[in-house]
Amino acid sequence: MTELKHEIAVVNGVRLHYVRGGAGEPVLLVHGWPQTWYEWHRVIPRLIAGGHEVIAVDMRGSGDSDKPDTGYDSNTVADDLHALVAHLGFQKIRLVAHDNGARVAYAYAANYRQEVKSLVFLESKILGIESEDDAEKEYWHFGFHQAPDLAQLLVTGREREYLSYFFKTYAYNPLAVTESDIDEFVRCYSASGGLRAGFEFYKAFPESARQSRELAAHKLDIPVMAWGGSHCMGEISFRSMQQVAHHVEGGVIPECGHWIAEEKPDFIAAEILKFHGKHA
Repeated sequence: MTELKHEIAVVNGVRLHYVRGGAGEPVLLVHGWPQTWYEWHRVIPRLIAGGHEVIAVDMRGSGDSDKPDTGYDSNTVADDLHALVAHLGFQKIRLVAHDNGARVAYAYAANYRQEVKSLVFLESKILGIESEDDAEKEYWHFGFHQAPDLAQLLVTGREREYLSYFFKTYAYNPLAVTESDIDEFVRCYSASGGLRAGFEFYKAFPESARQSRELAAHKLDIPVMAWGGSHCMGEISFRSMQQVAHHVEGGVIPECGHWIAEEKPDFIAAEILKFHGKHA
């Protein structure tokens, strides 16, 4: 992989770990659950080769970043990322994000509209727009992860088995997320506070949904590209973005599940570069 620098920034009282590489227009990559910045490791070299400086961050509670007790709603995490971008000295940023991170990236784009050039929204849905209770009931694990203490109690000591279930079940190609990839994610989520903090994102879903309803009152004007995998969320991501943004491209990626960055790195990197070039 292209040589990357691992760095730490203290923003909003939280130490954020991120990796950085390349030169050119900056792009912030935001991961989902149960992943870290590392989900992008196949995409990063392609974006760098395409002329971007890439910053891939571990959100609060994730990877090698701090794991505070609170602050996992979308607006608060988006504020962390905005503070990181300011710390790095960028006036504007392009956002590329997946899963839970995509909901955070939407909050970033909606709260800091003049500072975001574009948003790529992968395999996610803005909660609280189509349904008042999808933050609790959209998928079975939402409720499980939100139940006080239960998920952490049952999963602790079985992190590899639990995370592997998600990677294998929600992939089109169950081998796309390799055993070495899973090793890295298990390292992070079995570390002190890792599971707890990961589940805190889900506990904050109802508040994040409330925030999203407020933000959606004014649709995004920036270019948005939304993709779902044919064997996971399908057209949901594109449809969700159409409800909160005026200019949406994208669609459904064939023979792809939830893990777009691992399953289709060539495709998504090429689409990102084409999208950025079109909306320079």
